[in-house]
Amino acid sequence: MESPLIVGVDGSGPSLTAVDWAVDEAALHRLPLRLVYASLWERYEGVVPTGGTDRPSEQVMAEHVVASAQERARLRDAEVKVSTDVLPEDAVSALVDAGDTASGLVIGSRGRGGLKGLLLGSVGLGVASRARCPVVVVRGDSAGVTGTHERILLGAGGPESAGAAVRFAFREAAARGCVLDVVRAWRTPLLEASRAVAPPDNSPLGYEERAAALLEELLSEAAAEHPEVRVRRATVEGPAHRVLVDRSAAADLVIVGARRSTGQLGLQLGRTAHTLLHHAQCPVAVVPQRA
Repeated sequence: MESPLIVGVDGSGPSLTAVDWAVDEAALHRLPLRLVYASLWERYEGVVPTGGTDRPSEQVMAEHVVASAQERARLRDAEVKVSTDVLPEDAVSALVDAGDTASGLVIGSRGRGGLKGLLLGSVGLGVASRARCPVVVVRGDSAGVTGTHERILLGAGGPESAGAAVRFAFREAAARGCVLDVVRAWRTPLLEASRAVAPPDNSPLGYEERAAALLEELLSEAAAEHPEVRVRRATVEGPAHRVLVDRSAAADLVIVGARRSTGQLGLQLGRTAHTLLHHAQCPVAVVPQRA
């Protein structure tokens, strides 16, 4: 049996949007779906004594949340196999651990306990920072969430973080039958004030050519494996986080890679991933580069 696609649910509006998105994704890739509610309710309400008839209110609510989400998933696509879990654990740790046997994790942009002013909840950021499988944070406007643009956007980073993200992007574009836009941002370092002319190797054209060459190198293997995918390559001068946020307005999913941090738990997301998770106008996939 294939590894399931896991959705973190808590009954909030953003988590229900994530359920809808995940059902469509599971149907697209023919994957089972697992709905997970995780909370440390036992720590605060106490474990029900053996033989007791009353259940903690948080447990009752959790069971209602997953049952409602399961019914919502069934109504959206009855062909998708759906299972549920209620875990008395910290939500971030539970979802990260569950991701070890998952094809991916899907979460909403904010949870039930999130402050209204926050652009991304702490659970979303924690899971995206620590998971060892692809994580999709479902956010953005209705056009991006519902997939009406028929376009996937890939931010091509360096070789140390981009390989898994490139393969993920090509598989996603192939399954959807849509265009894959791949963007490599580049910058011209500031010249010393005393220099009137840049050396040939440091000319803007030189930096753009190197960005284009790196882009071809990153894409060559995956492009050969998926000749059916229409790829549009672009090298753009400017900060990668701004370039990708702007282009996310015309995408159904923006994908970035993340590398493992040496000597630290989790991943090094970097400024680009952080900015997209807070400001992208479509769902964001963070794909870890396995060691």
